[in-house]
Amino acid sequence: MNKIIFLCLLNMMLLTSCTKEENPEPIQTQGYNMLLIGHSFFRPYAENLDNLATEANLYKHNSTIVFRGGENGRPINFWNDSTSEEHQLIKSTLDQGNIEVFGMTSGHDSENPTEGHKAWIDYALQKNPNIIIFIGIPPFDFPNGDSNSTRPDWDTFALENGFSSIQAFYDYYINEIIHKEIVDELRAEFPSTKFYTIPYGWAAKNLAQMKRDNELLDDISMVGPKSSSIFTDEKGHQG
Repeated sequence: MNKIIFLCLLNMMLLTSCTKEENPEPIQTQGYNMLLIGHSFFRPYAENLDNLATEANLYKHNSTIVFRGGENGRPINFWNDSTSEEHQLIKSTLDQGNIEVFGMTSGHDSENPTEGHKAWIDYALQKNPNIIIFIGIPPFDFPNGDSNSTRPDWDTFALENGFSSIQAFYDYYINEIIHKEIVDELRAEFPSTKFYTIPYGWAAKNLAQMKRDNELLDDISMVGPKSSSIFTDEKGHQG
């Protein structure tokens, strides 16, 4: 199953769809040289790509993961902190000129949503002209609210923003905010570069809903240990 998931993910990112008249694309057997940067909601998925690549028997797969928690893991913060070790590591990795896939989290400054992504893409293209970009879209945080009652749970959060469910709100966030305000703008800015999004937040939304509807077959908790829970804390980090 892990092999299928990994191959589907990479094919989604890197292969175009075929019509009936076209020959199907060959199954991917070689991994990719990746650079993945983000925060704590991005990190688990980035790290699991390496595990899945191994289980899928992909060869020559390698990834450099650069992580900082919270807003410090947004592309714009990585870029602006030019003296930080993480900023220098991202640049030195791109300077090698062999990065095939560059993944970033979708976190951004609302006043200039593309600023951080654009800066890193500009830099990446200098030595990696054929690089493929993907933007990971995490779930909203605090699925059950917080203990201080300063953040509502997902259902209340959705209603407060005019949506009937958290699924409808997340769908709007993906398509109307991330795609239109960031991805479409980047595609216009860099017309020769391939862009993809990976809305991995759907995993959290759908699994949480399945838990509420008693549709999970395994003994899974909503919050608890990583190995047996959907979330590991009230913030909503993934189990």
